[in-house]
Amino acid sequence: MTADSKMIETRRALNTTFSHTRELFELPQGVIYLDGNSLGPMPRAALQAAQRVMEDEWSAQLIRAWNSCGWFDQPGRIGDRIGRLIGAAPGTVVMGDTLSIKVYQALAAALEMRPERKIILSDSGNFPSDLYIAQGLIGSLGKAHVLKIVAPENVAQHVNADVAVLMLTEVDYRSGRRHDMTGLTELAHRHGALALWDLAHSAGAFPVDVAATNVDFAVGCTYKYINGGPGAPAFIYVSPRHAEQTRPALSGWMGHKQPFAFEQDYRAATGIERMRVGTPPVIALAVLEAALDIWDKVDMAALRSASLELGDQFIEKVMAGCPTLKLATPRQHVMRGSHVSFSHPQGYAIMQALIERGVMGDFRAPDILRFGLTPLYLGEEDVKRAAEILSDIMQKELWNQARFKTKSPVT
Repeated sequence: MTADSKMIETRRALNTTFSHTRELFELPQGVIYLDGNSLGPMPRAALQAAQRVMEDEWSAQLIRAWNSCGWFDQPGRIGDRIGRLIGAAPGTVVMGDTLSIKVYQALAAALEMRPERKIILSDSGNFPSDLYIAQGLIGSLGKAHVLKIVAPENVAQHVNADVAVLMLTEVDYRSGRRHDMTGLTELAHRHGALALWDLAHSAGAFPVDVAATNVDFAVGCTYKYINGGPGAPAFIYVSPRHAEQTRPALSGWMGHKQPFAFEQDYRAATGIERMRVGTPPVIALAVLEAALDIWDKVDMAALRSASLELGDQFIEKVMAGCPTLKLATPRQHVMRGSHVSFSHPQGYAIMQALIERGVMGDFRAPDILRFGLTPLYLGEEDVKRAAEILSDIMQKELWNQARFKTKSPVT
């Protein structure tokens, strides 16, 4: 079999592998959706899941549903299902709140575990919200902590005995560049620092193994690749070696050892349960479970292979047809996540023109056009057609119209 024949056979196998999952999502007719890295499309079962909770549980059971329908146990039960996607053992992941809250919890706990050290090391590719949380926490603590931000490629050379916490997002939200989570975690530990990883662009994008990688804390959202819906609850992982010593900075009543004892003083729950804060969003978690029913059928290694194949095809076709677009994503498979980005000074207008033609990606300042390549509902023909439409827009400068240059609040 020739190399070309092998490639064709591989593409055919990958397309077949995910043909069953494409039918499980609601997508508007005529739309090629390349923005699942920002907001995943709705699973068809999501509406039924939300209706079930409202009609059969909330409406019929009222407050009894906290016990009779398992609402109280949702965060841990669903956390274990997320755990399969990120290589976490049962009982080490819990759901709730937003990703920013989970970053705060993890970072505050990590800093307290290294009281003699004052540096939080991060990079300029980290999502700004994570950096804002760190800045706010530093101001609240008033203990002379410093947030040190370096270029992504220079992180390793700044890890030393002064660093308390290495806080990174594994995949750069703009470029799609992927950090070496295993190597950097090992390096942090070698210097006595703790490693906190944001998996917002990792979970559901490719195989992750937080246990084997030996990370200390990991957090992530579920509304991107995992398809949990807008504002879907976040997750937090705490390594079992830290779980019983971690002090929750946000000591909410759901993280209490006995929430319904209503004691005046806080006592932390056992293990990961202590990282719960407030009342869980029951309906949102039910929708997330509908998405996870799909993920239970997905082989993560196959997903990664298909994602990389789609990415390679898209990069090749766009670079051939759009010479004025500059590739911002690494070509090497090991260095990239599941979205592909290009830069152009008129990136926003180009993206708006593309969306008008039925190809949905998004824009990130200052000049990034971002495209999520998710095999669960995208195939080779989608990628080919999207690249053709983008090429037509670029070659004819169809983006150069006033209506495409007026920015909306959400880009």
